[in-house]
Amino acid sequence: MKSVSYVKSAPRTLSVLDYGLFKVHSNGRIIGICGFLIRTTADETILIDTGFPRKYAYDITTSSAEDRLGEFGEVLELGERNLPDAQLALSGVAAADIDLLIMTHTHIDHVGGIADFPGTPILMSRAERALDRPLYWGAVRPIDWPDREYRLIDEDTEIGPGLRVLHVPGHAPGQLAIEVDLPETGTVLITGDAISRPSEIDEGFAGSWDAEQAAANAGRLMRRAEARDAFVIYGHAPEQWPTLRKAPEVYS
Repeated sequence: MKSVSYVKSAPRTLSVLDYGLFKVHSNGRIIGICGFLIRTTADETILIDTGFPRKYAYDITTSSAEDRLGEFGEVLELGERNLPDAQLALSGVAAADIDLLIMTHTHIDHVGGIADFPGTPILMSRAERALDRPLYWGAVRPIDWPDREYRLIDEDTEIGPGLRVLHVPGHAPGQLAIEVDLPETGTVLITGDAISRPSEIDEGFAGSWDAEQAAANAGRLMRRAEARDAFVIYGHAPEQWPTLRKAPEVYS
């Protein structure tokens, strides 16, 4: 595993951020849209993912029509309180306080606020940053890459003590997962959309950028989780979502 020093100190807490609810038309599944806030022992702050674009909090109907999102599903719940700045505020953190933004990938429900953190470095996959624009949704790609310092990875990378970013393409060409070692909880594996829900492992990864690669990397993640006795937080698991501690609560 490669090692770089993007974060100086060990994780102290992990908070789950509630970016709203979405219903998938094809199966009726209602999923939570999540982000994560990591705070370290030196009070560094790391934000993982940014939810839907800000416009959805003010006019879901028009925004969905613009993005043709109705072809896939329906935003059920997304107000101002579900935007990153409001979710961060629950933990006493302002957008300007974020030291590092990690993008697990750039689909619409993750990339919406990528430009909302001026001056904050963005860590993401080299393969995905090489695209002309973020993936967003289907053929709809309305946003540009913000002018930021990008920290690009193409392999599993330890970015600080007890904090590892795993390169797991499949769902998306630049899909990442995150391993966090916490003092009391132990290791937490944030799979992101590499494994959206446990049943996806048996059902297959239809609709992925590369289903075969997605399956292989999902297996690798679950083997890591078992070896480390990790608590696994899936990308969009309906059964797990209500049980997760959400900001301002923390895993420590």
